[in-house]
Amino acid sequence: MIINKSVQIGKDTLTIETGRLAKQADGAVTVRYGDTMVLVTAVAAEEAREGIDFFPLSVEYREKTYAAGKIPGGFFKREGRPSEKEILSARLIDRPIRPLFPENFKSETQIIATIISMDKGNDADILAAIGASAALCISDIPFEGPIASVRVGKLNDQLLINPVFSEIENCSLEFVVSGSEDSIVMVEGEAGEISEAEMLDAIKFAHEEIKKIIALQHELIAEAGKPKRQIPEIEYPENIEKTIEKLALKNIRDAIQIQEKKERRTALKEIKNNVMEQLSEEFPEQEDVIAEVLYKMEKDETRSMMLSTGSRLDGRKPDEIREITCEIGYLPRSHGSAIFTRGQTQSLGTTTLGTRLDEQLIDALEGESYKNYMLHYNFPPFSTGEAKPLRGTSRREIGHGNLAERALKPVLPKDGSFPYTIRIVSDVLESNGSSSMATVCSGSLSLMDAGVPVKSSVAGIAMGLIKEDDDLMILTDILGDEDHLGDMDFKVAGTREGITAIQMDIKIKGISFEIMESALEKARKGRLQILDMMDKTISTPKSELSKFAPRIETIKVPVNKIGVVIGPSGKTIKKIIEETGVSIDIDDNGITKIASEDVDAVNKAINFVNALVKEPEIGEYYKGTVKKVTNFGAFVEILPGKEGMVHISEIDIARTNKVTDVLNVGDPVDVIVKKIDAEGKIGLSRKEYLLKNKKVEESQEEAS
Repeated sequence: MIINKSVQIGKDTLTIETGRLAKQADGAVTVRYGDTMVLVTAVAAEEAREGIDFFPLSVEYREKTYAAGKIPGGFFKREGRPSEKEILSARLIDRPIRPLFPENFKSETQIIATIISMDKGNDADILAAIGASAALCISDIPFEGPIASVRVGKLNDQLLINPVFSEIENCSLEFVVSGSEDSIVMVEGEAGEISEAEMLDAIKFAHEEIKKIIALQHELIAEAGKPKRQIPEIEYPENIEKTIEKLALKNIRDAIQIQEKKERRTALKEIKNNVMEQLSEEFPEQEDVIAEVLYKMEKDETRSMMLSTGSRLDGRKPDEIREITCEIGYLPRSHGSAIFTRGQTQSLGTTTLGTRLDEQLIDALEGESYKNYMLHYNFPPFSTGEAKPLRGTSRREIGHGNLAERALKPVLPKDGSFPYTIRIVSDVLESNGSSSMATVCSGSLSLMDAGVPVKSSVAGIAMGLIKEDDDLMILTDILGDEDHLGDMDFKVAGTREGITAIQMDIKIKGISFEIMESALEKARKGRLQILDMMDKTISTPKSELSKFAPRIETIKVPVNKIGVVIGPSGKTIKKIIEETGVSIDIDDNGITKIASEDVDAVNKAINFVNALVKEPEIGEYYKGTVKKVTNFGAFVEILPGKEGMVHISEIDIARTNKVTDVLNVGDPVDVIVKKIDAEGKIGLSRKEYLLKNKKVEESQEEAS
């Protein structure tokens, strides 16, 4: 039976349908908004995976090019590995739903969102997130939903729900907000230095629409929902918890007092090994159970200690930031570099400047575009003291890099006055706390070191939360363990003027706006402290670019002269590039960018181009070359592609009987433009040039 439900959301109708497609899945829905449609399926294995201490959830978001009426490029003509956009969209689905599965549910679970229609206006990622919740809710898979997601933007001081692509480009803020009926579970997005109050207003505005989508899902569940499968309760061997507590509790309480991360981890590992050894005979083959009980004990004791004492794992107060050091210009050949260290988190940020040829081509369903600013984040295993194989870029690296990229984008020059492609790379060298926010700081410092004319410095900070019933503690600048054992990871980046990017993930069912407001205010204070430290190192961009950076000069070529500069089959522009070693880019409006590390080469190329597009002027002197000789005169090229005629009467002061007595093909000749007629024909005179020079010589003789 086909069931569909619709509701007005923003400017369009949202429709969720089930019962038509993918009926073998545990749950399947299509979600439509405008002409964008997504098929989302949810499937979970019948049996739990043995021997794991995590929930095996995988989320895939895949775009079909037929959705936009396109055929894939390349040799194979079929969709390949997921793009950055697909990976980021999968993360937007995964993060809000993951905390809503029961703790003891360990069956392999897979969500697949397939984009089957794209109207090139409405993004499909929001629809996929809604579809994931709906598919899970109507399935027999245990899930504590529903939740819903919307995109909120602000255009001309007006808040919009699910703005289209063309609107997003001009929005002063753009967030994806996910929530339940009574709280927010995830926020991610960017903004143009907005205040905390503006951000909260936008999230509250989004939450009103989220409630409508959740009500719609409840209607769907009432008609299409299946009974949830039963999950067997975890049954521990009798007395094992009390035995472990007796052996380990005091030692765990002592270990979590150790402020240094590596020492604390070593102590906890020793406790685990000792307990395993002592209980190996009494509780054989129960290693997984023992490990789980010890982890819960560590988590409970750590949270209890922090709430009761107000002291954190490294001894800091809740709103205290770790020691910060900043250094710029560390790498001798990079265009800009910076080391940002906060406690045991360190990022080496580098900025490289390139030309338009270095722009990245983005081939998306909504169309092709070019990207002239990018930030890449690398998280090698040595940053956490581990030895692991180096594989391809992980989803986490792509997500963290995207967040930092969005945080810095609002301060970059936007008026075309800085004609460079910008690439920032963050290599995380140490990690114990938010490396993505350290990336924002190192990236900001390296931009200034490179001389990029940014508006201001940008800093980022990660906030955490420990909440037990009515007791709670908001943590500023969280450690890795505080993130792992806590209830919230709330990253906020911005300038002194306001927020530029935000990402919030929680591990509980939701948080209130009051908690969010308090966390934002503490984040603002922390951000200002970090900016103070960064500004002591560099507060304004360097006035000069690195000597190793390309020099780019921009000149305007008249549109009707573009063909002259390029030449037949590109012959002319290739000749300029070969002779000078520069790179040249000309757009359809005649804006011409000439780039090279050699300033003299740039100037030489500019002179070439200017000569090509320059128009002859009456009375101006030119050094030309004879191209053709006739009985009545000589044709002389005075500018590339521009010829004029020297009549036989204008060749010399004295009478000229035969043109070839004075001028022959290939001869250099000094001439003055005498006239340009209505048809553009140019009359040249060698005689006038000679007379003018003769007068100058005579006056010099008289003066001497």
